Amino acid sequence: MFTFRCGHCKRLAPEYEAAATRLKGIVPLAKVDCTANSNVCGKYGVSGYPTLKIFRDGEDSGGYDGHRTADGIVSHLKKQAGPASVELKSEAEFEKFIGGRDASVVGFFADGGSVAQGEFLKAASALRESYRFGHTNVEDLLKKHDDDGEYVLKGKDLLVAYYDVDYEKNPKGSNYWRNRVMKVAKSFLDQGKKLSFAVANKNSFSHDVSELGLDGSSGELPLVGIRTAKGDKYVMKEEFSRDGKTLEKFLQDYFDGNLKRYLKSEPIPENNDGPVKVIVAENFDSIVNDESKDVLIEFYAPWCGHCKSLEPKYKELGEKLSGDPNIVIAKMDATANDVPSQYEVRGFPTIYFSPAGQKQNPKKYEATNTVVMQEDEKKSKKKKKSEL
Repeated sequence: MFTFRCGHCKRLAPEYEAAATRLKGIVPLAKVDCTANSNVCGKYGVSGYPTLKIFRDGEDSGGYDGHRTADGIVSHLKKQAGPASVELKSEAEFEKFIGGRDASVVGFFADGGSVAQGEFLKAASALRESYRFGHTNVEDLLKKHDDDGEYVLKGKDLLVAYYDVDYEKNPKGSNYWRNRVMKVAKSFLDQGKKLSFAVANKNSFSHDVSELGLDGSSGELPLVGIRTAKGDKYVMKEEFSRDGKTLEKFLQDYFDGNLKRYLKSEPIPENNDGPVKVIVAENFDSIVNDESKDVLIEFYAPWCGHCKSLEPKYKELGEKLSGDPNIVIAKMDATANDVPSQYEVRGFPTIYFSPAGQKQNPKKYEATNTVVMQEDEKKSKKKKKSEL
């Protein structure tokens, strides 16, 4: 969608024509003069020129924000023209499809005409920009991969540069920093180094920025952090330089193993002699992972009402067991400290029991008030006996 007075439109025109020639018979390309057809352009919210939009089955399926060259347009539209979900007809095709990728979505269906497969293909079409989809009706593949249960997807080690990414309002500025990141990234990838790279809007991903301890930073310079598949985090503390030298040094130190892992942690308490030990990320290993101790640890949030209700009972439990040197009752503010990956915390309070000698296999404690309730029941029975 263009106007004849638009300079950017004039520069795009030969590239667009070349792309149309190369895509003839594959994807039809069209153009609309918004001066003469303002109602059409207005209908689809076009406010800047040129605007490239992709239509699928007569519906607007989004804009094109890639390279405005014939190569870029052709490459993108060939991917769009292909099936939303790739049919996998053998084990070899399946392994090739999932190999070397961060994540792929594969549907296994006994019946190719099933409602379930139809819904899967609809989802694939709607989400093809974000994920790779494949599906299969091969019985042997279905049997081999027919496992029920919950799974945690472990990604690859990933470096993200967070800044004011906005390809709609500021494509030039967005690409300025992206190109500097990718120039440095390429030099390491060419050496065979294993790391994925991405850029992200620091406001949209403010939670991730906070988890890296960078939420107090301001200005236009990118904020850089690495998160590994194991959950370890590394933060670039030096300012991002326009020549890319600080990023290059950060990456070299990372691959050389010279970086200190970043831990989001409150300060270690100066006095920690109470019946309930206060755990922060920095003292987690020394207290909770002490192989000689049985540790019960509550992960809480300061604003959680249930946590506040549990607090007096939990403290009472700590007092009752304070005489046993082999047992530790502890608590940790999970909103202010990094929680080790083997402790899954989805709500508050969450309590785990970490047995002596089995620190890699903590057990989630489901009945949070059981111990205290048993104590209350004993008191109640004692009271009834005294009344008799």
